[in-house]
Amino acid sequence: MQTVGYLTNYLDLPQVLLYAFWVFFFGLIYYLVREGHREGYPMESDSMGRAVTTGWPIPDPKTYKLAGGKSVTIPELNRPEPQYSARPTAASPGSPIEPVGNPMFAGVGAGAYAMRADVPDMTSHGTPLIQPLRLMKQHGVAPQDVDPRGLPVMGGDGKPGGVVRDIWLDSAEMMFRYLEVEVAGKGANAANRRVLLPIPFARIRRNMVEVNSIYGMHFADVPGTRSPDQVTMLEEEKISAYYGAGTLYADPKRVEAMI
Repeated sequence: MQTVGYLTNYLDLPQVLLYAFWVFFFGLIYYLVREGHREGYPMESDSMGRAVTTGWPIPDPKTYKLAGGKSVTIPELNRPEPQYSARPTAASPGSPIEPVGNPMFAGVGAGAYAMRADVPDMTSHGTPLIQPLRLMKQHGVAPQDVDPRGLPVMGGDGKPGGVVRDIWLDSAEMMFRYLEVEVAGKGANAANRRVLLPIPFARIRRNMVEVNSIYGMHFADVPGTRSPDQVTMLEEEKISAYYGAGTLYADPKRVEAMI
């Protein structure tokens, strides 16, 4: 009888290693599940409204040190939540919610956003990560590409929304993130106003920039920035959420079923 590798007549080394792997794998899954629940809390209870949820699998708060001497604790049970305007479509728990009031600003569905820090994203050199080309003279548009500066911006309804005046560059990824649009029109919200248009929502043609997510009249209400040359991470969230909301709420017909 071969006994090499056997601990007893009923237990050998490969079997012990298999059991050890199972224990390790269970511990790994347990750890990943807990760490994966650091974001998204506090949760909202359908029956009780907002509620702080604690216990498994939510891990204990952990403090992370950030660049610049700042720190953040996650999960942050007392963190502010985005303001949204919506109501459930039925009384049963888990029912879908629908916007109340102007759906472009409801902060739900396609227009939802996260409460990121209200400060600009910075480079390792301490400068804003995203800036307009007017402050970055060493960069420009490749000669073989269309320079959108000066081109009209047309909304999804075919009506003008403004004119591109500048391009905002991400100096870390070396890619354009936003078009700076001077809003068309003479209304109170449009007078001398410039807003940012995320590049993924724009289709740059040789003679115009097309935006299908919102209509021409919606550009006047795009969330603005505190600084004309900087955009904070929270402002980026709100700007992208506005264009995202337009994909569903810019026209009431878009909310209806396709079939």
